[in-house]
Amino acid sequence: MKVNGTHYRTIWLDNTAPDVVKVIDQRYLPHKFVIESLTTVDEVAIAIREMHIRGAGLIGATAGYGMYLSALSADPQTFIDTLKADGEKLKATRPTAVNLAWAVERQFHAMQAIGGDIKEDIDARIAVAKETAGAIANEDADFCRRIGTHGVSLIEKISQAKSGDTVNILTHCNAGWLAFVDYGSATAPIYAAHDQGIKVHVWVDETRPRNQGARLTAWELGQHGVPHTVIADNVGGHLMQHGLVDLVITGSDRTTYTGDVANKIGTYLKALAAHDNGVPFYVALPSSTFE
Repeated sequence: MKVNGTHYRTIWLDNTAPDVVKVIDQRYLPHKFVIESLTTVDEVAIAIREMHIRGAGLIGATAGYGMYLSALSADPQTFIDTLKADGEKLKATRPTAVNLAWAVERQFHAMQAIGGDIKEDIDARIAVAKETAGAIANEDADFCRRIGTHGVSLIEKISQAKSGDTVNILTHCNAGWLAFVDYGSATAPIYAAHDQGIKVHVWVDETRPRNQGARLTAWELGQHGVPHTVIADNVGGHLMQHGLVDLVITGSDRTTYTGDVANKIGTYLKALAAHDNGVPFYVALPSSTFE
């Protein structure tokens, strides 16, 4: 995703200081673009709990880097116990986001899988933690890119059926670039369609009480040049009744293997309205969001 013409991910490791994790502090958007440095597990926990960062994929990636910071600072004498304690601390910050526990457990098992004496192999465990944190972030970005590749066909078909007229898409909350490492889930097909020259317009639910749609989704769509309109949360059904919504795409905080989706409050009402008005409703998510 580009911000003022410069490409950013939402999280990355500082190239000059390997013990510093950089994140975009979303509390200041859309008024300020602020990059925050995280250097301890406690700072990572605060960033997740107090929503400096948010979104299923980004929470998971941040937790992965949090476990790396835990490994960096852990006493070799109590290495495993420290990892367990810090992992539980991180998991308690946002228990609704399944990606969080998934990333913590993946890191713990990766470091524990190294055989030998813990004191002697501490550097190897730290190296694995760094590698795994990077892998979690890279996989998240790649999953979202592929969601865009697969999902853009839905928008293409609607565009063709409308003889190239604008495809109106409604989304709820923020399942965009800011909720993941790059591209986003619900927004990935939208960005792909826009980049291919397909005319799209996005109805952005404001998403009370924290206004993630109005503050975040609208801001990132604007950065990418995608036409959009912020609407009150209760307007979606009215727009669908009048044929002004061609497609609804949302994200998911966690999804069961039977396909049940838990997402931001208000998502279910949009699904009901879409069903009642014959509007296609899709949930875009990476595999890490499945329980």
